[in-house]
Amino acid sequence: MTDRKKFAPPAIQEFAPKLAEVTDTVLFGDIWERPGLSPRDRSLVTVTALAALYRTDQLGFHLGKALENGVTKDELVEAITHLAFYAGWPNAMSAMTQLQAIADESDEPA
Repeated sequence: MTDRKKFAPPAIQEFAPKLAEVTDTVLFGDIWERPGLSPRDRSLVTVTALAALYRTDQLGFHLGKALENGVTKDELVEAITHLAFYAGWPNAMSAMTQLQAIADESDEPA
């Protein structure tokens, strides 16, 4: 078996190994690798879906992943602002708070 990157949190890998396995192999190993959308576009779709549905537990990870995949902080701010009028103000404010914390953390000197 090849060494694949593990995306499921370590606690889930231990507690629910099958869920961790399908997260790593199906979701990130297959769905995220399909050629129809770039990783950048998939990140933007994922962030907006998680923010709209108030899925804050996964949102922080995906905001960071979006930045890694080339979505800019300004683009995320704009997407979340736009989303406020369709998915609700509280959802957008929570997403923006998480994004600000991640952006502030990444701006800190190493």
